[in-house]
Amino acid sequence: MQLPSGPCVVSVVLPCLDEEAAIGPLVREILATGVDEVVVVDNGSTDRTAANARSAGARVVAEPTRGYGRACATGVAAVRGDAEIVCFMDGDGSDVPAFLATVVEPVAAGRADFVMGSRLRGTREAGSMTPQQLVAGRLAGVLLKAVWGVAWTDMSPFRAMRVGELRRLGMTETTYGWNLEMQMRVAAAGLRAVELPVDHRRRRGGVSKVSGDPVAGMKAAWKIATTFLRLWASLRRVPAPVAAFALPSVEDRR
Repeated sequence: MQLPSGPCVVSVVLPCLDEEAAIGPLVREILATGVDEVVVVDNGSTDRTAANARSAGARVVAEPTRGYGRACATGVAAVRGDAEIVCFMDGDGSDVPAFLATVVEPVAAGRADFVMGSRLRGTREAGSMTPQQLVAGRLAGVLLKAVWGVAWTDMSPFRAMRVGELRRLGMTETTYGWNLEMQMRVAAAGLRAVELPVDHRRRRGGVSKVSGDPVAGMKAAWKIATTFLRLWASLRRVPAPVAAFALPSVEDRR
């Protein structure tokens, strides 16, 4: 991928479950940004997700055992051998590929170890996020700031990190707690983290596996809460330098 700081090998991982309507256009939109590969992890789809992704130019790997974190880990293991940076996005088309260079550049340029795109600080299409998602992001930010002094506003799936650095984090979460675990481990390790505003749009087809189902949403919220408590109990026993967290001086565009 050609970036302002120079060329960098970037792999984009898309964990997917029954996203046949969105995945083809999304893969083509991502490849148009100049990334080096798109890895679609088919997490047990029963529709044409895998076929549509492959036709659009993605490399498809199967992870039949359900679990968002498990799919993300499978994607990391599958990226090409020379990949320098891995970027995660949702497979429903809600994340905006036009912001890929924005999210990847601070890592590529050596200014950050981890970058997350904040949907709450960007421009959101009406209905693109539920009240539960907004509250969950704010709550996670409050908890992380209280423990490690980092001021996250979101738990967005849109994020980038060097492949080697991510593999050294020791990620273990196999469910929807994956994103929170990554933020907690980044903070506990004292890595340089940056949060940048990114736009967000309504999903391009299908039904949300969490926000579109109140019961699943409650289960995900419970999992996130228990993940925080479990990881906090273990990570606080390991001293780490204070995380260097940078928020650019950009006005909240909500």
